Amino acid sequence: MNWKKLGTALLFPHIAIMIILIPIATVFLVYSMVFLGTESVVAVISYVLAFYTLTVWCFKLPYLIKFFKAFKKENKYARIWQDDTRVRVNVSLYSTLLWNTAYALLQLGMGFWHHTFWFYSLAGYYISLAVMRFFLVRHTSCHKPGEKMLKELRKYRACGIVFLGMNLALSLMTFFMVYWNRTFHHHEITTIAMAAYTFTSFTLAVVNMVKYRKYNSPVYSASKAISFAAACVSMLTLESTMLTTFGDGTMSMTGRRILLGVSGGVISAFINAMAIYMIVQGTKKIKLLNTEKE
Repeated sequence: MNWKKLGTALLFPHIAIMIILIPIATVFLVYSMVFLGTESVVAVISYVLAFYTLTVWCFKLPYLIKFFKAFKKENKYARIWQDDTRVRVNVSLYSTLLWNTAYALLQLGMGFWHHTFWFYSLAGYYISLAVMRFFLVRHTSCHKPGEKMLKELRKYRACGIVFLGMNLALSLMTFFMVYWNRTFHHHEITTIAMAAYTFTSFTLAVVNMVKYRKYNSPVYSASKAISFAAACVSMLTLESTMLTTFGDGTMSMTGRRILLGVSGGVISAFINAMAIYMIVQGTKKIKLLNTEKE
């Protein structure tokens, strides 16, 4: 037996086998964590399979990085995506606009069905995000960044004004969480997945807010500010969900209310500060441009 070939085959299997391993290992692991005990033989096998899948993908990582670098250089669409900031921003705005609209309609429907202001406040918040993204994507679809600076500044300032109004919906959500203990209870696996998605969205929102400042486009900055505001509210909802899902009874109801109230207040204050900054900066730059034209 050629041990070297066997080791190579095990550590560097064909890419098709690696792709097949991902859903098999994931389903097997989730099933074991949900329905089986940790001492079960099947559960141990699922852990070993998951570890093996992660290991072979880690070994493949340098080759994947090299492949995608070559793909970005050789594929014209990948080059367009990498080089054209306007395309990336438009795709981001269109996709989030569709998501916001669909989610807002869902929350509005839930509000009509359950007759509760909790869902109405969520609907109002996401409708506001969708409206802002709609006006921004109309501009980015027709104009290049900086081409109509006065229009961009007016839209930037308008987004700041809408943010101030959105804080009413955010205050209502915080009130329902704190006063009426309005939270969601999910399975542990679902909550962990929500946490991974929320932290990823929050991190990307912060990075993009800093990254897109270099383009000197108020519309681009406003679009990233919207993403950041949405990520902040997702963090608040996740915090409430995790307290409900993983709560072991050690934290009192008063402690939970204080924690959620403080978190909601900090997020609300930060969005207010961001809104005021956008309004003040937008107004200053609009006056400066008008003075230069005169």
